[in-house]
Amino acid sequence: MPVSDGPTIIKKYANRRLYNTGTSSYVTLEDLADMVKRGEDFTVKDARAGDDITHTVLTQIIFEQEAKSDQAILPVSFLREIIGYYGDQMQAMLPGFLDNAMKAFSEQQSHMREQMDKALYANPLKREYYRKEEAARQAGLGATSYRAAADEEELGGLHTAAAGDLDDLRRQLRVLQDRIDNM
Repeated sequence: MPVSDGPTIIKKYANRRLYNTGTSSYVTLEDLADMVKRGEDFTVKDARAGDDITHTVLTQIIFEQEAKSDQAILPVSFLREIIGYYGDQMQAMLPGFLDNAMKAFSEQQSHMREQMDKALYANPLKREYYRKEEAARQAGLGATSYRAAADEEELGGLHTAAAGDLDDLRRQLRVLQDRIDNM
């Protein structure tokens, strides 16, 4: 993607096609979702009127992701709560609150990933164990089959160490959930 001073402009045409002016190519909502995940900034403009429709398109992406996901991120109770705020006097406060809550969650998520990497991959034996376990899962064996077939001498005390690490991660997740609940 070419370097530019501002966000990439995505034009949306009447036929619903999306055109990335940065790459001079047509893109899909899935492509835009990938751009968001990579941290690329873009603005979606209606090709005819020039109106900024970024909010609408991002909402469409969320809708599609929720529809195709086996495990939706947005629980029904949360969606009901949001719908209940439309037209309410507190509606104006909700976007700022949600933005701050998401920023706090993202910061905690980065911290959790670092902790998880330290806990799971710092020890070379653990790293090898989890690599083999993941390969077994992908091969359709499942963790239980892999553990049954694993050489106990090679694994040593990994089960005990991993259980302690998982307990620590669960504790950290509870603290994170408490912080989010208190916001």
